[in-house]
Amino acid sequence: MAMINNVRNTVLAIINKNNYGYLSPQDFNLYAQQAQMDLFEDYFYQYNQWINKENQRLSGSGYADIVKSLVEVIDSFSVESFLIGQTANQWSLPLDYYLINKIYHYPTLLGIGTTTSSNTNQLINTALLGQPSPPAFNTGATGFTVFPLTGSLVVNTDTLVESFVNSVVDATTLNLATNIFSVVLGAENYSIFDASTIAEVERVSQNKLFYLTSSTLTAPSTLFPAYVLSGNTITVYPTTIQAAGAVKTQYVRYPKVPKWTYVNVNIGEPVFNSSAVDYQDFELPLSDEPGLVAKICQYVGIEIREPAVSQFGQNEEVQDNQIQV
Repeated sequence: MAMINNVRNTVLAIINKNNYGYLSPQDFNLYAQQAQMDLFEDYFYQYNQWINKENQRLSGSGYADIVKSLVEVIDSFSVESFLIGQTANQWSLPLDYYLINKIYHYPTLLGIGTTTSSNTNQLINTALLGQPSPPAFNTGATGFTVFPLTGSLVVNTDTLVESFVNSVVDATTLNLATNIFSVVLGAENYSIFDASTIAEVERVSQNKLFYLTSSTLTAPSTLFPAYVLSGNTITVYPTTIQAAGAVKTQYVRYPKVPKWTYVNVNIGEPVFNSSAVDYQDFELPLSDEPGLVAKICQYVGIEIREPAVSQFGQNEEVQDNQIQV
């Protein structure tokens, strides 16, 4: 059963017991979003607290299990994505990013182009036929056949979806591990990189960047790049890093906004509808259900702690059983 429906039912039962009136689906969804964010951010707070205890040698038995469980939850929100270039060496971070773990750069660009037609799990560019390959390929050679592309990274720079080259069919066609180009449309842009070379981009402050770039010995390079964060934008150095699909991030995303969806009935309460297009359950572990109930009740104006939520649920179950008997 959907956790969000369980949470709402428990909250409504507590509200009714305390005579707090009606909680609309719209208000519940607003409270649900805030409650989830509070518990989500608390995982990071708890993790830092336990790490600090470990550093101070204050952690006792069970420390490893606690930290492991915290990390497992945080990791469930960890994703990777290629970044969208803005202008020159500036890149936009994903809209749902909460925390950046790492920024990567693929320094060896093998080629760029636009597909001329499409087929499942293939990259097709007939414009290469009879023409020299891009400079990054073997200069003077023709098409894909002369370059050892197997295993190379292919990025659809329109959708930022990636795949790898399985084999070279001929001068115009590559077999890919997964399908990343539309079978219908064609005319999609791509970049091909050497997947064996990847460099982590170091985050630096604007002040440190000034000192780094003051000397050719310490200046960022394609193998040892650096970036400065400003809002939802990163600026990557050296400024020559501009190829579409060249920069990738591993980050922790925000949890998706929960939404209890329903259908209206002529008489009575709205009925839960999990098949609605915009339905979204909580993304936190099931063990957080009492915490979500307690948080939402607090927003409504009812002070109740997590143990009391569990006790309330047990009491309600006992009463229901007695009624059935």
